[in-house]
Amino acid sequence: MAATDLAQLIKADTKECLTTALLQLLAKESLPKLTVSKVCQRAGVSRMAFYRNFDGLEQILYQYYQPKISAIFTTISTETNPAIKFDQQVVFFDEFGPDLILSSNRGFEFIIQGIFTAEIEKYFSASNDEYISTFMSAGVYALWRKWILDGRKKPLTELHSLIQKISLSVSIESAQEQL
Repeated sequence: MAATDLAQLIKADTKECLTTALLQLLAKESLPKLTVSKVCQRAGVSRMAFYRNFDGLEQILYQYYQPKISAIFTTISTETNPAIKFDQQVVFFDEFGPDLILSSNRGFEFIIQGIFTAEIEKYFSASNDEYISTFMSAGVYALWRKWILDGRKKPLTELHSLIQKISLSVSIESAQEQL
C-alpha cells in the first residue's frame, strides 16, 4: 500500500472516530457545552488531528448529516411512483425523526435545518423566484419539524395536502403577478 493510501485510511479513520465521539457526547450534552478537547479526548486523537480534518464541531455534524439527508431527497425526487415516493418519505422520517429531536434538544438544529432547507429549495427553485423558494423551503421544514416534535399526531398525507395547497396558491399568485 502506498504511503498516500495509508495516509488517506488514517485520515478517514480519524474522521470516523471524531464523528462517533461527537455523536456519543451529544447523547448527554448540548453542542454549545462541548469542546474540541472533549471530543478529541473521547476519540483518542490529538487536537492537531482534529484540525487537520475539521474546522469545528459544526463541520463534523454537517459532514455527517448532509449526505444522509441529500441521499433521501435525491431518491425521492427521482422516484416516479407516488406510492413508493410516499413510502420512502415515511421510512426517512421513521429513521431520521430521533436525529431531528436530538438536534433540537442538543442545540444543533440549525445545521439540520440548513441542510433540509437547501434540499427543499431544489424542489421550489423552478419557480425562478428566490423569495418563493426561500418561503416554501422554510415553511416545509417548519411543518415537518412541528409534525415530528409533536409526535407525528397527524397523518403525513395531511401535511402533504397542506404543502400542495400552499404551493399551488403561491404558484398562482406568482403567475398572476407576472401577467
